[in-house]
Amino acid sequence: MNYKQIFKILEQDHQPTMLEQLKNHSPFQLLIATLLSARTKDSTVIPIVKELFKKYKTPVDFFNIEIKKLEKLIFKIGFYHVKSKNIQKLSKILIERYNSEVPSTLDELVNLPGVGRKTANCILNYVYDKPAIAVDIHVHRISNRLGWVKTSNELETEQKLMKVLPKKDWKKVNKLFVDHGQRICLPRKPNCNECTIEKYCQKAI
Repeated sequence: MNYKQIFKILEQDHQPTMLEQLKNHSPFQLLIATLLSARTKDSTVIPIVKELFKKYKTPVDFFNIEIKKLEKLIFKIGFYHVKSKNIQKLSKILIERYNSEVPSTLDELVNLPGVGRKTANCILNYVYDKPAIAVDIHVHRISNRLGWVKTSNELETEQKLMKVLPKKDWKKVNKLFVDHGQRICLPRKPNCNECTIEKYCQKAI
């Protein structure tokens, strides 16, 4: 498999993903940002959370916000009603069970309200520097287009990539493929003429 060449090429013109841009924020804030980014463009989420995090920094801060106020602060983000409720439930759990700290295992993370495998793996990867493959729609799409996997959903893609890629390279997948997927390898009209890895692409999906 040609993963070494592809990672090397993508690293040359890599632009920081959302979590790389927010790396100076706390683990809790990165968890909130990742939760909010589900089904919402990073370009929408980033300015909102940067402003939000100026005042609200801890689980206690978010738990104490009046729910209507929190909804108003994030209303431009998709599914803001549900996400607001999950943020407050999650904050309460972190306060009561984890001394306001963000847990560092997949099982603990996915048991938090609103936290799926993608979000959990992002936290393991970007916050705790643990080997994890956070599969969103970009990682799923590009992995299939390259022919690394032939899968129908993101969970299948995660499981397959964990088998075909060495563990030491798992952390590269999300940051490189998300950036490439947002800028070049778009879902409907990919910019193939600008793609530096186009020669490896099988355009499977």
